[in-house]
Amino acid sequence: MGAGTTREKTLSIILGYDPTTLRERVDLRAAGDRLDELGSLRSLSALNEKTVLLRLVGRLDEAMEVGNEAVRQARFTGDREQLIGARVRRAQVLQYQGKVDEAIVELTSCVDEARGREWTPLEAFAVQTRGKVYFDMQDYENALADMKAAVFLREKLGASPAEIEGALTAVAVVQRLAEADRGPEAPPREGDD
Repeated sequence: MGAGTTREKTLSIILGYDPTTLRERVDLRAAGDRLDELGSLRSLSALNEKTVLLRLVGRLDEAMEVGNEAVRQARFTGDREQLIGARVRRAQVLQYQGKVDEAIVELTSCVDEARGREWTPLEAFAVQTRGKVYFDMQDYENALADMKAAVFLREKLGASPAEIEGALTAVAVVQRLAEADRGPEAPPREGDD
């Protein structure tokens, strides 16, 4: 099974995104069925997919264990692109575990390396993920900056209209919260020009 088919299968398990949490809504039965299909497969693509699925179904300790294994395997192969992808997926597990500071450090490293090597798809993935972590931290200004950067990168890559629309929806949600967080603009004081 090719990487594209695997990605499509995982994406079909995601039913959309919650507009208040920006987290995936998941077909739990389909996710469980897919985990059963993957069984004890140990290829890097299988480990990456298992990490995502275990996170989505809330089996976070297992997701971290498999995510660590994927990172080790990617390091062993020497493929830096694969390694960054595995690290971003592991950082998503950290986020779901509430270890947001660790997730930010990991994701910032991934963003910097992907940007430095001009791996735009990985940069977009890492930036959007970091934006969601900032969102969880209620750091709406940084979340908004990352979400806007992710939209720009996805447009640059020629992403589908559905992907762009999803990213723009996240920007709108974060922008609304950032504006609410800042509070109403103070009216100008008399004598101010």
